[in-house]
Amino acid sequence: MNISGKITGITYKVLLATELEKIESVNFDINKVPTACIINDGKHSFAISRWVSPKRTRSFPYARVYNTLNISKKITVIPIVKDEGAVGDRDYIQWDTVSLMSLLDVFVIFAYYNKADKADKKITNQQFDNKYVLTKIKEIEQYHSSALHWNLNELNTNIHSIIEKVKTSYTSIEKSSGVKLHGFSGLENFQNKIGKDVSQFMEFSRGKAEKAQSREFATFQPKESLSTLSKAKVTINNYLGGQYFFTVDEILIAKNKVSLIEGKHSKNVILPRKGDIKDGLLKMILYCNLSEVTADSKKIKSEAILCLTSSKLKGGITSSSSKSELSEFFKNNSLSVSQILLIETIIAEAKQNKFIIKVQYSK
Repeated sequence: MNISGKITGITYKVLLATELEKIESVNFDINKVPTACIINDGKHSFAISRWVSPKRTRSFPYARVYNTLNISKKITVIPIVKDEGAVGDRDYIQWDTVSLMSLLDVFVIFAYYNKADKADKKITNQQFDNKYVLTKIKEIEQYHSSALHWNLNELNTNIHSIIEKVKTSYTSIEKSSGVKLHGFSGLENFQNKIGKDVSQFMEFSRGKAEKAQSREFATFQPKESLSTLSKAKVTINNYLGGQYFFTVDEILIAKNKVSLIEGKHSKNVILPRKGDIKDGLLKMILYCNLSEVTADSKKIKSEAILCLTSSKLKGGITSSSSKSELSEFFKNNSLSVSQILLIETIIAEAKQNKFIIKVQYSK
């Protein structure tokens, strides 16, 4: 089934965000600071997160961005391309990522790696050019328009120079490491697509995203443990002209309402990891702000559900469970104080933002 909807604005209150460490700008190195933190120079303060790959399915980048959403001015540092070697992967940033960050009012620093270590036939431990990142942070300090305007302006005016830096840096890394990397033809093709016109970049990314969506649609992930395997493709349009292509883990349709269910599962511990949960919560930000939803082109109401499951749990609760039901569930599963607080915070976030949480047993 194909689900589609629109997002005209984001209304959401974050409650599970980690308290961010504050780093003075004189000591700031994007490669050494926590993956999400606050940078402060005495006059300005920003929440900043970093991605380890432009591919958003690696290393929970959504969880890192989620942790910054309570701060008024937010930056995320994303490599525009990551080449792991000719025998490894090479990933490029996608328009949907830029559009999503813009929608969440997050300034994107399109960065590049200038150092790396050798690991067999690949390179690893890639590090950003910290001086470049600091220069961009200072530019954002003086920038008084929205994150959307910044992100589009960087794509329109600065992307060619960044890609040239990518070429120079990867040529140097190839020589110093002795590891053969991918040739520049693919990178130059990407440069042409991304640099001529934003609409071309959108179409270029859209084709890749749709292919990835189709592959994921046909693949069952071990971290998903749901009552059915009724996956569905979800296409979200927004007022920025962007489209996001997701695959929702499970859908249920009843009485002209579709439930969009994101599943996070753990086999070995009683609750999924916080990074998994925050990744799911970022999806909830999207799904609970959907309007004009259709299922196979027919108008339908929608609700968002985050389902947290474990083979170690006994029974189940939802965000509408009574205090006595919650207390009995906590007791039956011998949950610790921190685990109870985690569940209570997630439930509070669900109620605040009008989506549903389910915590329950599943194989």
